[in-house]
Amino acid sequence: MQQKSADPAFCDLAILGGGLAGGLIALAFAARRPDLRVAIFERDQRLGGDHVWSFFASDLPEGGEALLDPIVVARWDDYEVRFPGTRRHLTTPYRSATGTKLDAAVRAALPANAIVTGFEVEHADATSVTLSDGRRFAAGAVIDARGSRGLPHMAGGWQKFVGLSLRLAAPHGLARPVVMDATVAQIDGYRFVYCLPFSDTEVFVEDTYYSDTSDLDLPALRTRIADYARAQGWQVESVAYEETGVLPVIAEGDFEAFWREGGAGSGSLARAGTRAALCHPLTSYSIPDAVRFALYLTSLDNLSGSALLRTSHDRAAQHWRQGRFYRMLSKMLFGAAHGPDRWRMLARFYTLPEGLIERFYAGRSTPLDMARVLAGKPPVPVGAALASLTGRGRPLADLGAVS
Repeated sequence: MQQKSADPAFCDLAILGGGLAGGLIALAFAARRPDLRVAIFERDQRLGGDHVWSFFASDLPEGGEALLDPIVVARWDDYEVRFPGTRRHLTTPYRSATGTKLDAAVRAALPANAIVTGFEVEHADATSVTLSDGRRFAAGAVIDARGSRGLPHMAGGWQKFVGLSLRLAAPHGLARPVVMDATVAQIDGYRFVYCLPFSDTEVFVEDTYYSDTSDLDLPALRTRIADYARAQGWQVESVAYEETGVLPVIAEGDFEAFWREGGAGSGSLARAGTRAALCHPLTSYSIPDAVRFALYLTSLDNLSGSALLRTSHDRAAQHWRQGRFYRMLSKMLFGAAHGPDRWRMLARFYTLPEGLIERFYAGRSTPLDMARVLAGKPPVPVGAALASLTGRGRPLADLGAVS
């Protein structure tokens, strides 16, 4: 149901940022609380940006599939992973969504005058938004979902990537997504290639690194993708799309200090998405938390600015506490494993039961799951693992430098 037209100078909820977290909040309110006036503010001309987001069907809470359905572009019944000497086919359904579809979905769900693009937010507080052109909007509440330009008081490593959508002269032959192909040369930490077959002759290929540094050498990664395509026997006719990213992999930190500092300038605003550190600490995966948070917000009775600030803080703090196990694994990955050997930790993980893997990606690992992940012969030296957990391993990167 489309929302009623609203006075653009006032809304019940102002959303700063039209990326994944902000867009899903807008879609959730349009579907579940159409009585409320929602406005979304994005500095770029288009919502969603140049992004492909993927997720497992098992990640989603009740209501999540309906929320994401308008932005999904491809669905598969299964996927595979590849490591040196082994492959595994898993039967968990896999989905991909895009920024282009997010933009179209939000524009279909909200009145045109509730979507403000092309202007920076000059100032925002709990009940107002002022744009760079001087326009001011009053709001019952404001939530900041503009992503994070830094994660002060947190440390870890980086997941960085370049993805190219390749149009091929002949079918690629992939029957399903390849979520990890770690049979490639291990350069700059743990490296794998990710392939999404969007059609018989179009495949999205992403070269990804779990690295100690945030440096992204675009020409080198483009060349490696071309080399990978050539090794598969694919003849590339054109590149339809490019995406880049440098995401934090969180290993440790002080959540309350991070929140007080404002997550790179969000001050006393309610927050969502990576602005609130609502992502999987190890995978940098954001869709499950973005969906859960968007649906949760629509269930609140009190949507005042002050109430929303408390709610977002408490929800993010709870997420931080629940992520302790994943941060420990991040610390082991970066602190205990030498870069070229990091793939061994992931290869061992993918020998575990499929249900455990599903719960891991959804951020819902059980105590038994955690024990299974840590049990058995360790893929890294025991001494190095213990040193990483007691702070005597290699120093971790400061995530405050992300841009």
